[in-house]
Amino acid sequence: MHVLVTGGCGFVGSHVVAELLAAGHRVRVLDDLSTGRRGYLPDAVELQVGDVADASVVRPALAGVDAVCHQAAKVGLGSGVTDLADYVRRNDLGTAVLLSAMADTGAGRLVLASSMVVYGEGGYACPEHGVVRPGPRRRADLDAGRFEPPCPICAAPLSVREVDESARLDPRNGYAASKVAQEHLAAVWASVTGHPAVALRYHNVYGRRLPRDTPYAGVAALFRSALAHGEAPRVFEDGAQLRDFVHVRDVAVANRLALEHPDVEAGGLTAYNVASGTPRTVHELATALADAVGGPPPVVTGEYRVGDVRHVVASPSRARTRLGFRAATDLATGAADFAAEETDGGTASGLTGS
Repeated sequence: MHVLVTGGCGFVGSHVVAELLAAGHRVRVLDDLSTGRRGYLPDAVELQVGDVADASVVRPALAGVDAVCHQAAKVGLGSGVTDLADYVRRNDLGTAVLLSAMADTGAGRLVLASSMVVYGEGGYACPEHGVVRPGPRRRADLDAGRFEPPCPICAAPLSVREVDESARLDPRNGYAASKVAQEHLAAVWASVTGHPAVALRYHNVYGRRLPRDTPYAGVAALFRSALAHGEAPRVFEDGAQLRDFVHVRDVAVANRLALEHPDVEAGGLTAYNVASGTPRTVHELATALADAVGGPPPVVTGEYRVGDVRHVVASPSRARTRLGFRAATDLATGAADFAAEETDGGTASGLTGS
């Protein structure tokens, strides 16, 4: 298969390129190199430098391509509303230009890098009222150290539930809103062309080349940076926030499976959680990194960010049953590999193209 990987010089994109090459596919990369690094690609990979929102660049990049793995995007949690236009131009307009060109050139399959941020808060249940959706956390509660969201009906403590792909989308920042729009645009393209589209909703991706400014697991890069300076990782809230940390090599495998799978539904968009299936706390992540380098244990600070969600735990069952995807890297192994990057000549400062 001949695959175009947009953003293929970035964090996730470069690992996807390596996975596809190892599986025998032919790969072309489109990247504007505003954040990605050419050095992440093997010399043999064809690189076209340009903006995915520029049709004059995208159309020749699609020549002879069978499928597109769309990783290119502006990432980060945003600065209120001041950068909304940039998110829309780079993520949504860029996706629209790409899909329009794909419809004209005949590229027959799309795999889109989406994100767990489309869900907003994770899943919760009240003992009395069943499944509920808590509202935004209040600053007064956070100041008082009450980090767990209560039942919006009776204020009782809630239990955490897995989020599956049927959950209501609830974007809470500009980046998340742009990811929802990308999914909708991809669904329109699939419906009109009759081709299959897959949205991979990445959960907290970590691994080599992880930048600090990422909505997935930037905290891992911050923790590692502190440890590299001999400092204890600073863990916000009480450290009990649940996340699903999935290694970037597993994410790359999920992309390959979505591209190769013969039974991906044509004429519509199918979303898949890409997650490890083993939720861990933020404190556990910090501890695993500290243990990997023999550094000081994490310090729980009680600090918070108002816009952060408390828990997001994914159900990976759809990806497992339909794509055959199972994450293979446990947190201890992945953390040790990630922590070693700065000491063996790697870098934590490259920016992502996903």
